[in-house]
Amino acid sequence: MARGGFNLGGANMQQLMKEAQRMQDNMAKAKEEVDNSEFEATVGGGVVKAVVYGRKELKSIEINPECVDPDDVEMLQDLIIGAVNEALRSADEAMNTKMAKFTGGMNLGF
Repeated sequence: MARGGFNLGGANMQQLMKEAQRMQDNMAKAKEEVDNSEFEATVGGGVVKAVVYGRKELKSIEINPECVDPDDVEMLQDLIIGAVNEALRSADEAMNTKMAKFTGGMNLGF
C-alpha cells in the first residue's frame, strides 16, 4: 500500500490518465461546438436583434428602420446593448450547460 493509504497501481493509474484525457478531449470538443454556435436575442418587440457566436463575438445587429427615431437615439442604444447582452447570456448559459455534463454541475467558470 502506498503512503497515505492509496493503492494506485500502474494499470489503475494508466486507466485513470486515459479517462482524464478522454474527458479533456470531450470538453474541448463541446467548447468548440458552443464557440462556433450562434445565439440571438431580440428586444423591443423585434426592434433590435443581436446575433453572437458562443466565443462571445458579435456577428450581427439588425435594427428595424421604422423604429429609428433621430430624436431618441438613447433608446435605440439601450435596445442594442440589451439585445447584445441577452445574446451573450444565452451563449454563457449554453456553455455552462455543456460543461456541466463533464463537471458534475460544479461551476468552474467556463
